Amino acid sequence: MSKPFKFKEFTLHQDRCAMKVGTDGVLLGAWVPIDGAVDSILDIGTGTGVIALMSAQRSNAEVIDALEIDADAYEQAVENFEASSWGDRLFCYHASFQEFMAEIDDQYDLLISNPPFYREDYKTSDTKRDMARFEDALPFEHLLVGASKLLSDQGKFAVIVPYKEEERIIDLASQVTLFPLKITRVKGTLTSEVKRSLLLFDREKKTPEIDELIIENARHEYTKSYIDLTKDFYLKM
Repeated sequence: MSKPFKFKEFTLHQDRCAMKVGTDGVLLGAWVPIDGAVDSILDIGTGTGVIALMSAQRSNAEVIDALEIDADAYEQAVENFEASSWGDRLFCYHASFQEFMAEIDDQYDLLISNPPFYREDYKTSDTKRDMARFEDALPFEHLLVGASKLLSDQGKFAVIVPYKEEERIIDLASQVTLFPLKITRVKGTLTSEVKRSLLLFDREKKTPEIDELIIENARHEYTKSYIDLTKDFYLKM
């Protein structure tokens, strides 16, 4: 059984979630810019609920909604929300993004997604983990079309993707008039290859701010920038 993951201000039970708490979700939840103008947030594919809970800790947004298609993960996210200090602001929908998009008329100031993004052809015998990990459940095309519909006029959309997909995603986004505002490329160490891209989109075309984040100087020796980013959440930072 998977142990609960304890953060400084909340605990996540994750024994019924196919995708456990990982660096990608925490990185995205800590990195996404949230200012006082953000009053409504949607976390697409919430899993354990980690990004929605981080958003609640970081903001005064009145509405923080989350979406989860897997029944067990949905129930677990609801329990994690209710056990937190921000239960009155957090709500989870049990639906696919496609269903949600078709039924909801509301718009959000901020959309955040740590989406499934393994486009390779292999599958494992664990269907639930595959659904959480593979892009078929939620292709980027659907995610971007939906984001364009659900974003308020000044709204922003934040996502983490494999670096090798960055160009394709930016191109797809431009087709639904969403443009990169900020791009942070993530490397494990100074000498390793760029592995992930953190992308923030909005409706206005500007020159994006581009930077790089390195996670470790050496094994378990974190960089100052990574510590500064995550220290409000991780117990040991």
